[in-house]
Amino acid sequence: MQESDHVRLLSRNGSDWTRRYPWIAAAALKNRQKHFVIDGGAVVLGIDGISDFDALHSRKHYHEVQLYAFDILAMGGDDLRSLPLHVRKAKLEQLLARRPDGITVAPFERGEIGPNLFRAACRMGVEGLVSKHRDRQYRGGRQKF
Repeated sequence: MQESDHVRLLSRNGSDWTRRYPWIAAAALKNRQKHFVIDGGAVVLGIDGISDFDALHSRKHYHEVQLYAFDILAMGGDDLRSLPLHVRKAKLEQLLARRPDGITVAPFERGEIGPNLFRAACRMGVEGLVSKHRDRQYRGGRQKF
């Protein structure tokens, strides 16, 4: 989350991690848009380009942590949560078009690829997938299906 000249990086449970990842906060400050809230995850990428959950939690690789942004909730004072995901994704890509070091738009695929993507993720050994319907509004927190 970035507001004017102040950035806060909040964990899912509300802990402030801004001091833990100052380079991500600095990257957010470089953005032209000064008021925004993005939803993302802290990741450490292994040499194979796949996120390494153990490296993230070992606290030995803090200097390698990046924010993978996967949604935008607000921008320029506008609440975007009621917009469909595909519109929010377009706004997120627009916001982060200059690709500041430390913040990356998480890659996403469009279409009916669920089962194939799941099998590929299992083969690659990735740690998780996020799947959302392109026309849905934002719903915070973990969801039960």
